[in-house]
Amino acid sequence: MTGSHKGAAGGRRGGRLRRTALIGLSFLVLLVAGVGWGYLKLTGSIDTFSADGISGDRPPDTSAGQNVLVIGSDSRSGANSGLGGGTGEVGRSDTAFLLHVYADHKHAVAVSIPRDSLVDIPACKEPGGDWTAPQQHVMFNGAFSVGETAEGNPACTQNTVEHLTGLRVDHTVVVDFAGFSSLTSAVGGVPVCLPQDIYQRDLNPKRPTRGELVFGKGPQTVSGQRALDYVRIRHGIGDGSDIGRIKRQQAFVGSLVKKVKSRGLNPTTLLPLANAATDAMTVDPGLGSADKLLSFAMSMKNIDLHNTKFVTVPWRYEGARVAIVEPEADALWAALKADRTIDGQDAAGTSRDKGATPAAAPSPTGPVSGEGIDVAVYNGTTVTGLAARAAELLRTHGFTVTGTATANSQDQTGTVVTYGPGLGDEARTTARLFGGARTTESGEPGIQVIVGRDYADHPSPAPASPTPDTVPSAVADGARSADDDPCSDLSYG
Repeated sequence: MTGSHKGAAGGRRGGRLRRTALIGLSFLVLLVAGVGWGYLKLTGSIDTFSADGISGDRPPDTSAGQNVLVIGSDSRSGANSGLGGGTGEVGRSDTAFLLHVYADHKHAVAVSIPRDSLVDIPACKEPGGDWTAPQQHVMFNGAFSVGETAEGNPACTQNTVEHLTGLRVDHTVVVDFAGFSSLTSAVGGVPVCLPQDIYQRDLNPKRPTRGELVFGKGPQTVSGQRALDYVRIRHGIGDGSDIGRIKRQQAFVGSLVKKVKSRGLNPTTLLPLANAATDAMTVDPGLGSADKLLSFAMSMKNIDLHNTKFVTVPWRYEGARVAIVEPEADALWAALKADRTIDGQDAAGTSRDKGATPAAAPSPTGPVSGEGIDVAVYNGTTVTGLAARAAELLRTHGFTVTGTATANSQDQTGTVVTYGPGLGDEARTTARLFGGARTTESGEPGIQVIVGRDYADHPSPAPASPTPDTVPSAVADGARSADDDPCSDLSYG
């Protein structure tokens, strides 16, 4: 069914699970089973989603490594209907991660993006062919639901991630609940560790009583439905947050990688795993055949467990939602674009383009030059003269200010830089002068700065940010390796 949604032929499993752990499984299979796929006959189907919804306004392909977006959904239609969790047949994504495979093919890092993250969703194509208007400051998982179909909208999620990170996504993979269950069984179960006993009410908070014991405290091995239950636990453990669950899912992925490696690379162990993986996944057309998947897997076969890291994008709570913290997040994306590992080492080697060395990412701490950039400034507050103050700051850095005015709304809390088609890089350069400012694409031409209360309270330029070869310490310190023992850190509990 290459090039079409599974639903078009009636054979597509509607539910797509996107738990970081589940998703990691597909990447895991590719990563670990790559050596063996050359002599395995794959019987699982390989389904693709249509790529005609990928935006035409994409970041340039400047990274020396490869970026793979892994997503899924908690719809319970089709084969997933009896596996528990969410309701309804609309594909909804949970947490996702962007996997960066470094150019040396020996290192990889998976960056989790919380489902509740507030982001800007660019224009996306609906099933009927119409393109939506861009959405500002909305939940990340809403991108996958654009069009409200059972299979979800992977292209829209890819557009959103490219818009958020400035990184070009080379491949996108979607994994479903039923496939995840098969994968964990095919590998013979996955070792996990729990800091406390877990009861039925911890899986379903609406139960009037705590119910029966589901998981005992301590180390154990889970597969199938029990593996699904494990990665879905949110309430009754730790702080009950999605962030805590992300950490647990990252540990699960690492444990699974380690388990597959320990079983050895031979036809007996790899055939069930490879077939389960191909049946579980929906991929972009670039991976839509056994040969393409094999080539992709072979490119990652030398990645060491210790060099496979799991991190979460810098974040903070914004009410009940999650805000992505700048400039720390930009520094993380810049490091990946420059092919720097999270410990600051250069893993680039040679780029994919005829052996040329990768272009250096622009430094977020270097001098800001606005030469050739035209900007209009609007005061989004009731503070008199704020637009003029911001305009003067821009002029001192070489920007051309085309005018100042009062914004339509004067209750702006945070500064926003809006931009028209093709002006994303210029907008991000502009935003560097305003600490914490977010950028968003609009239907209006040019670049507009709407200064908010944050600029009135802190009018000085943003403090120095980490250099692009230095990932923020909070991210690096929280990294987990695939070879870590599942009981070595129960802070995610």
